[in-house]
Amino acid sequence: MNTTLENLELLRNAMKINNIGAYIVPGTDPHASEYIADCWKEREWISGFNGSAGTAVVTLSNAGLWTDSRYFLQAANQLKNSGYELMKDGLPQTPNIVSWLAATLNKGEKVAVNPQMFSYNAYQKLKAELEFNSLCLVSIDLISDIWTDRPAIPKNPCFVYDIAYAGQSTTEKLAAVRAELAKAHANVFVISSLDDVAWLFNIRGNDVDFNPLTIAYAVVEENNATLFIDEKKITAKVAAYLKSENIDVKPYLSICSELQKLSADKAVFIDGNKLNEQLFESIPAKCAIRNAMSPVFKLKAVKNDVEIKGTRAAMIKDGVALVKFFKWFEESVRKQEELSEIIIANKLHDFRAEQHNFIGESFETIAGYAEHGAIVHYSAKPETDKRIVAKDILLLDSGGQYFEGTTDITRTIAVGTPSIKQKNDFTLVLKGHIALATAIFPAGTRGSQLDILARKAMWNEHINYGHGTGHGVGHFLCVHEGPQNIRMEENPTVLQVGMILSNEPGLYRTNEYGIRIENLVRVEEAGNSEFGQFLKFETLTLFPIDMQMINIDLLSYKEIEWINAYHSFVYAKLIPNLSEEERVWLSKMCEPIRK
Repeated sequence: MNTTLENLELLRNAMKINNIGAYIVPGTDPHASEYIADCWKEREWISGFNGSAGTAVVTLSNAGLWTDSRYFLQAANQLKNSGYELMKDGLPQTPNIVSWLAATLNKGEKVAVNPQMFSYNAYQKLKAELEFNSLCLVSIDLISDIWTDRPAIPKNPCFVYDIAYAGQSTTEKLAAVRAELAKAHANVFVISSLDDVAWLFNIRGNDVDFNPLTIAYAVVEENNATLFIDEKKITAKVAAYLKSENIDVKPYLSICSELQKLSADKAVFIDGNKLNEQLFESIPAKCAIRNAMSPVFKLKAVKNDVEIKGTRAAMIKDGVALVKFFKWFEESVRKQEELSEIIIANKLHDFRAEQHNFIGESFETIAGYAEHGAIVHYSAKPETDKRIVAKDILLLDSGGQYFEGTTDITRTIAVGTPSIKQKNDFTLVLKGHIALATAIFPAGTRGSQLDILARKAMWNEHINYGHGTGHGVGHFLCVHEGPQNIRMEENPTVLQVGMILSNEPGLYRTNEYGIRIENLVRVEEAGNSEFGQFLKFETLTLFPIDMQMINIDLLSYKEIEWINAYHSFVYAKLIPNLSEEERVWLSKMCEPIRK
C-alpha cells in the first residue's frame, strides 16, 4: 500500500502525461450517496483524509483539502506530512476552490475531474465558474489506472423486500413513475440514486454502511424497465422475482453503452442533482433532456399505510431497546462501572440487535459526553473516547434499521446533577421541540415556514443552532432522505400527509456540552375549515424525555400537558414488551410532572 505522498506523485505523473493543470477529487461516488463503498473513496486514497465532507484539489506543485468546521481538527491531524494544505472551508480568509485555482493556474489550463464523481448539475456549475476564470474543465478518470490495489465494487447478494413491508408492488410503483414521466413529456428515465433504485424495485442489500442498499443503476421506459446490476448479486430468488415483475437485468457497467444506443427521438428524464456526469455524457446529444427532481424521490417521501404501520412497529422495538439500554446505563453509572462513549455505543447496538428483524444501525451512533456533546457530528474514536462518570450530561443520537422501518432518536440526559444553566438550556430546546410537535399548519406549507417554531424560545435568549431542525427519513432506507426538510434555508417542497421527518432542535456550548432532543414525526391531517385543509404532526418515537433536565418554571401548562401526554403514550406502547423491572423503571421515567 502506497503512502499518500506516493499516491500524490502517481497522480501528478498522470496529470503531466494528459496535460492537466489541476485535478479535483470530491468525497463522493457515482450514485450521489451519503455513505460510499470503499472502492469509491478516491479522496481518502489521494489525501489520507476520511471525513464525510471534503474535497481534494491537486496541481503539479500544490495540493489543498477543503473541509468544514466539523473536521478541522481531524483533517489537521490526518494531513500531517501529506503534501496537503488544510483549507478551512467557511472561514472568511479561505478562498473557494475555483478562486484558488484561478490564482494558482495560468489562463487556459485544464482542470480535470472524474465524471463519475460529479453530478450533472455540479459539473455544469463548476464548468461555468472555471470558464468565467478562463480555465477549462475536462472529464477524465486519472485515478483508476494508478490505484492498483483498489477494492472491488461490492458484490454482496441483494434480496427482495417483501410487499408485506413495502406495501406496494414494483408494478404499481412503475405505473406511478411512468405517469410522472408522461407529465414531463419524457419516455426514458435514467436512475442512479441507490435508494431510488431500491425503493422502485423493492430490493435491498448491504453494499454500504448503515443504509440497506445494493449497487445498481436503472432505466425506466414506457414499456420496459431495466436493472443494471452485477449478476453475482442476483440470487435465484431475486432473479425469479424480477422476472415476475417484467424487469430486465443487464450488467452494472453496461449502462453507458446502453444509453449510447438511445434513439435521437427519445426525451430523457434525469435528476441532475443525482445523475453523474459520465452517464449524462453517454446520452446521445440529440436526445431531449428533461432535468428535474426524480419522481421516485418525491413518491417514496410519502409513506403508504403499510410503511407507516411498519414504522410504528419499529418504534416500539427501538423504544424497548432504549429502555433496556438506559436502565443498564443508569445502573452502571451508579455502580461506578467503567464506561466510555465507545462502550455505551456498542452496548446500545447490542440491545437493538436483540430485537426481531433488526438489520443494523441507521448511522454511526453519536455518543457525546460533556464537551463532546457540543460537536454536532461527533464520532468517538479510540483517541477521543471519553470516560463517563457520574457528572455532566450525555447527548446520545442513534438509530436502527428494521425490516419494519428506520429509526432516529436523540436524547440528552443528566449523568450527574445538572446545573441551572444546563436545565435552562435544555428546557429552551424542549420548548422548541414541543412547539414544532404541536404545530397545526395549512396544506401547502413548506418546512422552512415552520422552522422558526423550534427556534423562537432560543432566539428570545439570543441563542441559535447551526443545523437544520428536521430531515426526511426513509422506510428501511436512508435515515437522511429528501426532498422534504425543516430548516431555515428555503426548500420549495411542501409537507404532505405521510411524510416522515425528524424534529431535532439543539443547543451547543463549545467546550462545555451539547443538547438535542429528537423524535420522528409523521405529517397527518388535522381537519378542514372554510379556510381549507390543515395538517399536523404525529410523534412516532417512543422514549421518555429526561425530567431531571427540565426547569419546570420555564414551561407553560400546555407544554407540561404535552410532556405528560407523550410520556403516558410511551408507557402504554412499551410496557407489553418489557419485564416487570423494566416496567417499574419506565414508570418512574414517565411520572407526570406538575408546576
